Amino acid sequence: MSELTRLNSADAAVVFETATTDNGRLIGFATLNAPKSLNALNFEMISLLEPQLQQWDKDDNIALVVLKGAGEKAFCAGGDVVSLHKAMSEGKPSSLVEEFFTEEYQLDYLIHCYNKPILVWGNGIVMGGGLGLMAGASHRVVTETSRIAMPEQTIGLYPDVGGSYFLHKMPAHVGLFLGLTSASINCEDAKFVSLADHFVNADKYPELVEVLLNTKWGKTASLNHDKLSNLLIELDNNSSRMPKGNLKTNLSLIQKLGDFNTLQQQVDYILNLTTDDKWLQRAQKSLAHGCPLSCALVSEQLKHSKGKNLADCFKMELGMSVRAGEVGEFQEGVRALLIDKDGAPQWQFNTLKDVPNEVVESFFANRFGEQHPLETYFSQLNLQG
Repeated sequence: MSELTRLNSADAAVVFETATTDNGRLIGFATLNAPKSLNALNFEMISLLEPQLQQWDKDDNIALVVLKGAGEKAFCAGGDVVSLHKAMSEGKPSSLVEEFFTEEYQLDYLIHCYNKPILVWGNGIVMGGGLGLMAGASHRVVTETSRIAMPEQTIGLYPDVGGSYFLHKMPAHVGLFLGLTSASINCEDAKFVSLADHFVNADKYPELVEVLLNTKWGKTASLNHDKLSNLLIELDNNSSRMPKGNLKTNLSLIQKLGDFNTLQQQVDYILNLTTDDKWLQRAQKSLAHGCPLSCALVSEQLKHSKGKNLADCFKMELGMSVRAGEVGEFQEGVRALLIDKDGAPQWQFNTLKDVPNEVVESFFANRFGEQHPLETYFSQLNLQG
């Protein structure tokens, strides 16, 4: 097997390597390198990843890119919201918070629009910002250890980094349910709701790399997309049966959310379900303990984003995220879960009924005017594509 050639420090926040395939083409490997924080996505990672992906996309020698996380526990457990909490507590929400989310959305959009194949090895925990990285990749691989969630309502946020786009691609009302409850899903669930493309056993990663290096990659991106799909299908077929998920079993219950006219009725329905299903019970507990403002935002973001393209969803979400840094629930949620870890957030709005309509509406106001921070970057990528 070809030796990996490291392009930067082994201690870097993202380690970049290349390997030479049998016919001389190169594969780029990018590894999120913060295993102690479950590879939480931070400023430094974003600032390293974005230009390297751009460079590899322009390099004719690179056939495809593999993006993974260091260690066995997580691909990426979310964005580095602890650093954002520090900025918010120092009264700098409109500067550092906006900068972080702007750069994160640019990176995610690049992955969605990437010309060459990107394989994301979605092993272990994939949450929040990690799902933002994974969702747009051309080849999303999950394993028996994959645990995927959008837990933003537990910290006073909302399903960001593309939730407005990919939640609509799920079976009816499943996106709303997952956004309201932060319910964790596994590999079978992820494939069912179109968040993953292939299943490969976790211990087959070395075999996957070997197959990648032994493949005669073509000179066009489209050919290499097909080649990668075919070899992943073969690995999928040679893997064990996927662990059973929870969404298919509970789909009829979840889809009854469509029978109700108001968000309050939908929330009450979930909370009042009588069930012995442990997964549903955890979802009920998370909803009951979560942020009421976040629940209102999940519902409204899905209404506002219906029919929008990816770029418009990202633009809307950036405004929502910056606003979240100002309102206070996001700061309090991060404090309770990740700073003080007391698990007892003191929400400003204790119930859905307490959430003022004008506060919810403020998240969807046009705060950027005609000069949206993402517009130039998105336009440049679209021209390159």
